[in-house]
Amino acid sequence: MAAMDDLSLRPATPADLDQVLAFWKVAAEGTSISDDGDGVARLVERDPDALILAERGGTLVGTVIAGFDGWRCHLYRLAVHPEQRRTGVGRALLAAAEERFAALGGRRADAMVLDRNEPAHHAWRAAGYGHQPQWSRWVKPLADRPG
Repeated sequence: MAAMDDLSLRPATPADLDQVLAFWKVAAEGTSISDDGDGVARLVERDPDALILAERGGTLVGTVIAGFDGWRCHLYRLAVHPEQRRTGVGRALLAAAEERFAALGGRRADAMVLDRNEPAHHAWRAAGYGHQPQWSRWVKPLADRPG
């Protein structure tokens, strides 16, 4: 993947997952039912290039999940360590995700952003993304369903 100054980007491996989950507790807003070792391991196994990590000096400073289902491009877990914000980490992660989508034939990316996360709204706008107030997210947990 790309390098910027001392910033390096690479896909996550199974060995990174505990570190990623710990990082999200510090750098990400909110959690999801799939924010556990098994959920992230399934992502990395199914699509090894989807979870992109940013590191400086060997330290994890950012993540983004660039998921592509063959039809649509979805961005999740764009998270930058609080001490690394406004240093280009998020911009580099989004550029890598968008390059991945373009290479896969994607035509539009969407991002899940919490309504209450105002600082993130500014970052997404600055990156060229626009809010679509006509859409609401509907969810249904599938956990604990009989197999």
